[in-house]
Amino acid sequence: MTAQMPDYPVTSVVPLGEGLDNLAHEVNGELIVRFSKEPDPVRRAALLTREARLLAAVADASPLPVPEPAIVDPGQGCLAYLKLPGMPLLDTAARGRSDHNSAIAATLSEMLTALHAVPAQRWTDLVDTDTQPLAEWREEAAQTYLTIAGHVPSEHRRTVERFLNTPTPHDGYTPAFSHNDLGAEHVLIDPLTWTVTGIIDWSDAAIVDPAYDFGLLYRDLGPAAFRVAISSYRTEANDIAALADRAVFYARCSVFEDLAYGIEVGRAKYVDNSLASMQWLFPA
Repeated sequence: MTAQMPDYPVTSVVPLGEGLDNLAHEVNGELIVRFSKEPDPVRRAALLTREARLLAAVADASPLPVPEPAIVDPGQGCLAYLKLPGMPLLDTAARGRSDHNSAIAATLSEMLTALHAVPAQRWTDLVDTDTQPLAEWREEAAQTYLTIAGHVPSEHRRTVERFLNTPTPHDGYTPAFSHNDLGAEHVLIDPLTWTVTGIIDWSDAAIVDPAYDFGLLYRDLGPAAFRVAISSYRTEANDIAALADRAVFYARCSVFEDLAYGIEVGRAKYVDNSLASMQWLFPA
């Protein structure tokens, strides 16, 4: 960092957290500095360079702010950008945000409409295609559930096990570019006005089933907000009713991964959020 910004005095460094792919710090209260955990230096450098190019392209397409790189150091696996205003939606009190989830969902649906409308071929040199069959999603969810079943409240287990043994939705769709990890931890909001101030962490962005990010909205914001998001969405490429069915499926599969992650790394907010969402994902 000092080589990239030699005249930038560092007065404070605060650890922000560690995900599956990156380790992040806040410098001077204004700069987010992120280090890739990819062990292969060649792959790490290629991924970071491509992500910097991707952020520039997303900034042109997204109606919501995204990080703009200030430091790109492929050799060190370091990407830094000025901190966007707001706080992660996941860090707000669930009771406080419940009154605002529908408005937040409408804003996020507008962003997804804009991103999905860009022809997928424009993104092929910046992201991968991630179109995993739904049967594989369910199989992975079943395997993850076995590892964390003891943490799932007993009143939800029968519904969970029924879901894991029912047919998957029809998986015919037209892929689109999307954030591909639009969970509450990556949505920034102004805690006073509850408006969305930015979307962070585009490292998983890909050409995917456009229903997936809607599934994360359903998982994290609830059924009322999900209905608003679906009703606000505009597309000529995919059937909305079928997209909604797949979104519910993805929401149910992804909650086990989030719960397992929260348990493994001791992140109580992930655990609490996952357990709360089971009230609508797997009602007793």
